Amino acid sequence: MSKSGLLIAAALATVLAACSSVPYAQRQQQRQAAYAAAAGAPVRSFHYFNLWSWEPLSDSELVVYTQPNRAWLLDLDGTCQNLQFTQAIGLTSSVSQVYVGFDKVLTGRRYIPCTITQIRPIDVKKLRVEQEAQRKIDAQPREPATPASAN
Repeated sequence: MSKSGLLIAAALATVLAACSSVPYAQRQQQRQAAYAAAAGAPVRSFHYFNLWSWEPLSDSELVVYTQPNRAWLLDLDGTCQNLQFTQAIGLTSSVSQVYVGFDKVLTGRRYIPCTITQIRPIDVKKLRVEQEAQRKIDAQPREPATPASAN
């Protein structure tokens, strides 16, 4: 895609986001609630070989996908600098395992690594059902328009 195409796509995405009827803070809370509802009991560690995807939920909460159908909700100590804005993250691990209290989330060279304080597995199927429920709208038919009377 050309530079002008990318700029147009970025502008369109910005306009669409600005036109949303649901404020950003409310959408963010809905996402956090959906992930929390789909999260299981805390675990001590998880197997980490590959980072498939990730999504920051706040400055101290992060979801990492190790496979398309396997995700983990990570709680971090305090405010994790640059988590909401970074282009990439890293996770420390020991022998392909990420451990609570030992391993960290990396958000860039200039930022202090964030220690993982809690790990919860996410039921991705349950999460998708919850997200679909949030996407449903209450559609109501409009009243037919009456033609303007001519004098």
